[in-house]
Amino acid sequence: MTQPNLDWHNLGFQYIKTDQRYVSSWRDGAWDSGTLTEDHLVHISEGSTALHYGQQCFEGLKAYRCQDGSINLFRPDQNAARMQRSCARLLMPPVPTEMFIEACRQVVLANERFIPPYGSGGALYLRPYLIGVGDNIGVRTAPEFRFSVFCTPVGSYFKGGLTPANFIVSSYDRAAPNGTGAAKVGGNYAASLLPGQEAKNQHFADCIYLDPATHTKIEEVGAANFLAITRDGRRLVTPKSPSILESITKFSLLDIARDRLGLEVEQGDVLIDGLDAYSEAGACGTAAVITPIGGIQHGEKFHVFYSETEVGPVMRALYDELTGIQYGDRPAPAGWIVKVK
Repeated sequence: MTQPNLDWHNLGFQYIKTDQRYVSSWRDGAWDSGTLTEDHLVHISEGSTALHYGQQCFEGLKAYRCQDGSINLFRPDQNAARMQRSCARLLMPPVPTEMFIEACRQVVLANERFIPPYGSGGALYLRPYLIGVGDNIGVRTAPEFRFSVFCTPVGSYFKGGLTPANFIVSSYDRAAPNGTGAAKVGGNYAASLLPGQEAKNQHFADCIYLDPATHTKIEEVGAANFLAITRDGRRLVTPKSPSILESITKFSLLDIARDRLGLEVEQGDVLIDGLDAYSEAGACGTAAVITPIGGIQHGEKFHVFYSETEVGPVMRALYDELTGIQYGDRPAPAGWIVKVK
């Protein structure tokens, strides 16, 4: 197996074309058997609803090379379930869980040479997506659908890996109060491009979104979920809202915090004017893993958590436990790991 000429320790988070991807089509009420293809281009009708009306959703998960050479998929059943919820919101046919996991498994095996080696800090990022296709012009659900999974080797999403990053509160809303915020759909991300760029123009890693109804409570950190540790070090708090995309990483961290670190966990309101209650904070997600938050700019005030340069002890412990499970170095809770090889 020829290895690609890549600097495994400095990958970053960017597209790298790999060997094969999985494709399946939905027609006449059923998915076909699916296949692997070397063609990385998507050929669809110019009338496809994905192009004009945003009828599409996607997922993100990773495969990890373990020290013994085996390959782990982390909680793919939860990605399948979340995609099914997104499909229901956008009137798209759901991909069955077994089909979703098998597609991911095939893609990992077909592109095994692109999995970053154990110890590099990298992983193979999988991007399942589902789009409405077929000849159409009216505002209605598509006549056909395409489900595909491709992959690319990645490193850290935010520059610097497990180092604190600073964020700024945005005046924009990520999603409407009763909109598609809880679904992983492209429109939410398109809306985030401008505020995200404005944050970067001001030398922040990304922006913080407040709740769209009152603009008083933290909801998301760019494309990641927010979590914080109370000053007494005993509780992990994360926002709860119907317009948040619920992160599989976040729910995994809640379990780890409760069951392995002995913390109390709480989903509730995180007031933007109440940040003094927290000693540490972080952004979490499949891509970000955990990015400690050094500080948050809100209006004229800049609030610093544990440090702008050092990682707090709880964020470090959560990161070590989560990545230890993903790379097979620490025991995983039942059902969290699917062995690909």
